[in-house]
Amino acid sequence: MATKVITPIKAEDRKKLAIRAGDTVRVWQKIKEEKNKFRLQAFEGIVLARKHGSEAGATFTVRKVVDGVGVERTFPLYSPMIDEIETLRRSKVRRAKLYFIRRKAAKEIRHQMRRIMTMKDQPETIVEATPAAEAPKESKETKAEVKQ
Repeated sequence: MATKVITPIKAEDRKKLAIRAGDTVRVWQKIKEEKNKFRLQAFEGIVLARKHGSEAGATFTVRKVVDGVGVERTFPLYSPMIDEIETLRRSKVRRAKLYFIRRKAAKEIRHQMRRIMTMKDQPETIVEATPAAEAPKESKETKAEVKQ
């Protein structure tokens, strides 16, 4: 009896894929639209974690920021719904899991909000600008005095 191929992915290529924490990746995922129609949608972000190595249940978590809101997705490495995984950039990191980026991003947003609040609390000062026509003109005498 012949063995049945369950997924149309190239498992060996996915196994050799060297995704690790700190990489910026673009994951092209197939999204089902209608009955038999699929479209590709990219999810680009930084890899926070890779779990379970390269075995059958291996996953990796990608985080990106959309309109100031952090979005995380966990993708199965061998999913047939993932068309392609592109590694765009590799960063040197000292951790295997970068979960601290969640707190770091939230802290930066809090600091930005605090700066906005302090700017609103300060009274507005209006500076009137004089047009060039109304500004006093320098005479030839003052120019000559400056040269000496």
